[in-house]
Amino acid sequence: MQQTLTPHVYWAQRHEDIYLRVELIDAQNLDISVHDNVLQFRAQGHGARGQNDYEFSLPFLNAVKTEVSHRSTQRQVNITVRKQLSGWWDRLTLQEKKPLFLVPDFDRWMDESDAEMELREKVTSCNANSGSYITLKKAFLFTYNLVQFLGFSWIFVNMTIRLFILGQDSLYDTFYTISDVMFFCQILASVEVLNAMFGVVKAAVVPAFIQVIGRNFILFIILGSLQEMHNKPVVFFVFYLWSAIEIFRYPFYMLGCIDTEWKTITWLRYTVWIPLYPLGVLAEAVAVVQSISVFDQSRLFSIPLPEALGSSASFSCVLYIYLPLMVIGLLINFRHLYKQRRKRFRTKKRKSN
Repeated sequence: MQQTLTPHVYWAQRHEDIYLRVELIDAQNLDISVHDNVLQFRAQGHGARGQNDYEFSLPFLNAVKTEVSHRSTQRQVNITVRKQLSGWWDRLTLQEKKPLFLVPDFDRWMDESDAEMELREKVTSCNANSGSYITLKKAFLFTYNLVQFLGFSWIFVNMTIRLFILGQDSLYDTFYTISDVMFFCQILASVEVLNAMFGVVKAAVVPAFIQVIGRNFILFIILGSLQEMHNKPVVFFVFYLWSAIEIFRYPFYMLGCIDTEWKTITWLRYTVWIPLYPLGVLAEAVAVVQSISVFDQSRLFSIPLPEALGSSASFSCVLYIYLPLMVIGLLINFRHLYKQRRKRFRTKKRKSN
């Protein structure tokens, strides 16, 4: 019958953890647990007394967590026990006289001052890495918002000047003069959805997705794909209303990246959209309605059907479904933006009081 023996155990500590190294070659059938702040160890392996069953128990000086991590190698078993509260222990075991099988692990040993220095270095390193990430994130967001601000500002100023100089004639060639920059800005706006999805910014994904997808559908499908729509006056109103909203939104975000606030910009960002956003959706809806007859005639993007139902269905069928979806999207985004506005100014009022 095999005799149960105690292996050699080496220990060291840090402010957060206890490290144990059990000298046991080819350890098998490991059973390691912590109950009532007592570590129980059982295993089979080759130790100081040859191949045998080995076991020991360690009643810890202070409270530890019940989760135990361990890693076995060919020559030893490494155990890590997490302290319940961070701190330095005067000794490892509850009883003052340590067990005979327990000795310090001088390979990992540190006194309290050295451990505190190591802890400070870890905290400093984490803070430095966190600070670098925050700085990089702010730089990226600032650059993105600056590019979008410049793009939409160019659109808004260009359209305004042309309106004053050319008058009504400027309504008919908006697409030819503005569309390239608008294409660029709206493709780039897809980044806002990704930022919300991956947590780069604290923003709701659904409203951002609805706005970006809705605008790109109007720009690329309704206006961009139909040459008959290029000289429609509705293009002017769609582009002008979109840019009028964004020239206040992006500067607000830029200032937020550098922890700065201008009250006028804040007020405009949370107020201008109230009349402009519904007007923009109305202009988009007009563009959709005007494109229906063009899609019917050109059969562009026609939907294939089974032979029993006919050869194909006009893309206008999709647009009839899309129109009520635009209203639903307007209500969702309007509610979301209005809640943001109330929260923003309620917080500012509370701070001023």
